[in-house]
Amino acid sequence: MTAFSFACTGVRADQYAAGPTLVFRLRVTAGDNARVHALALRCQIRIEPARRGYEPAEADGLADLFGERSRWGSTLQPVQFAQVSVMVPSFTGEIETDLVVPCTYDMDIAATRYLTALTDGEVPLLMLFSGTAFTGTGGFQVEPVPWDREAAFRMPVTAWREMVEQHFPGCGWIRLPRDTMDALLAYRSRHALPSWEATVAALLEMGADPPAHHPLRALTATTGRTDP
Repeated sequence: MTAFSFACTGVRADQYAAGPTLVFRLRVTAGDNARVHALALRCQIRIEPARRGYEPAEADGLADLFGERSRWGSTLQPVQFAQVSVMVPSFTGEIETDLVVPCTYDMDIAATRYLTALTDGEVPLLMLFSGTAFTGTGGFQVEPVPWDREAAFRMPVTAWREMVEQHFPGCGWIRLPRDTMDALLAYRSRHALPSWEATVAALLEMGADPPAHHPLRALTATTGRTDP
């Protein structure tokens, strides 16, 4: 079997993508300068939060994921970031190719909450590889990519922030249930508010105890919170 090894040499935000997208530069090496006709590659990317330190402000932002800092010895477990596939073209010995990873700014996703809480430094990632290789010099030979192939990479936090800023400049994003959205839309229309920002600001000004049947009641009921 061909001995494959992998390394990630860089990452960038794709400024031309329709949605938030990171592009990792992947180096694939086939042992003994082997001829590879094609490589159908699968890659699972995990965040390994235990492999970096955290400032106090970052620790506060991660409390909902990992609990109090005193418990991090047992709670700082890997977080799933992405699972993608790529078809690597023909090469002999070694090749570099792009691994395109669509991302989300949905704050209900653990990886997004983790990345948003970081203020600087690097994100420790582990890439796990598998797939099927088509090899051979005088014809095709089909062989698997061993499941133990992996590569560690430290992604700059600035790469994530640049990607988010391209698609959500100066903004955040939140997902709400349909009935809550309907109530907010009705409130906005009824009060002729010009934007969602103005709508939320008006609700926040109502205080912690809005009248019965007010849209803010739906919001607090949905999140389980008692304050705006």
